[in-house]
Amino acid sequence: MTELAVAPAPTDFIREVVAEDLRTGKHTRIKTRFPPEPNGYLHIGHAKSICLNFGIAHEFNGICNVRMDDTNPTKEETEYVDSIMEDVHWLVDGWGDKNLGGAPLYTSDYFDRLYQFALDLIDKGKAYVDDMTAEETDEFRRLGKESRFRNRSSEENRDLFERMKAGEFPDGT
Repeated sequence: MTELAVAPAPTDFIREVVAEDLRTGKHTRIKTRFPPEPNGYLHIGHAKSICLNFGIAHEFNGICNVRMDDTNPTKEETEYVDSIMEDVHWLVDGWGDKNLGGAPLYTSDYFDRLYQFALDLIDKGKAYVDDMTAEETDEFRRLGKESRFRNRSSEENRDLFERMKAGEFPDGT
């Protein structure tokens, strides 16, 4: 009777990068995240992301945080947060439980910090306010053209960004 060969563990470029970063000491622990928007129920694409992120955390003895991307409060509900967490627990039950980073985190808890990061990027000339329409943006991307607003001064971009935050402009403009 012949023995069945054991198939090698599956790998992909993400796992290869993680393994190399751990091997070289670039990182000493692995933290992944699953960032659903709590405005609906999960679908098969979410399941793939959960399995990928929890799988990598599991394989490399790390943790996976569930971070609710609660950036649109008009569409988010506690019902969806509860459903998402129930689905996550169901999918990782028995293999990924130990890799769950605890209670879900919420993007909204970090808004002030994210705002400061945005201001820093604007001040360094690495971010800008773009006034193009969605259609113009699509067209410029298709043509490989940069936005005509890309070279505004940092001062003008900062002023516009602060005015946006203050609610001076209607949503979507």
